[in-house]
Amino acid sequence: MKSTFEKIGGTYTLGVDGIYYPNLVSTDEESHYGKYGIMRKTYLKEHRPAMYSLYMLEGRLTEYLNAVDDEAQERMDILVRQMMEKQGVTEELKARDQMVWVGAVNNIQNAAEEIVLKELIYT
Repeated sequence: MKSTFEKIGGTYTLGVDGIYYPNLVSTDEESHYGKYGIMRKTYLKEHRPAMYSLYMLEGRLTEYLNAVDDEAQERMDILVRQMMEKQGVTEELKARDQMVWVGAVNNIQNAAEEIVLKELIYT
């Protein structure tokens, strides 16, 4: 009778001690996720442990977190750019009054991050 590991394509090697050891090869891609990937990972661990375990068992966690982080970064860039255009936060404002520009950009970044967190990270 085949083990569950063998049913999904796993193989074993007989060790010198007479025990069969599974041939494990990491299929994880290189992790490059940053802030948003880490936040999503923490959320999954704490609030969606079944989903987290599934990704871990299937060897897709790193790939998933890389994708979430990339998507969140892209969404942040788009939202910040759109909000800056809509609110008239331009390079001209930056040259005229840097403190007003910095305050406006900080507010826009905070608002955009709240949207990203709600849409992509904490769902």
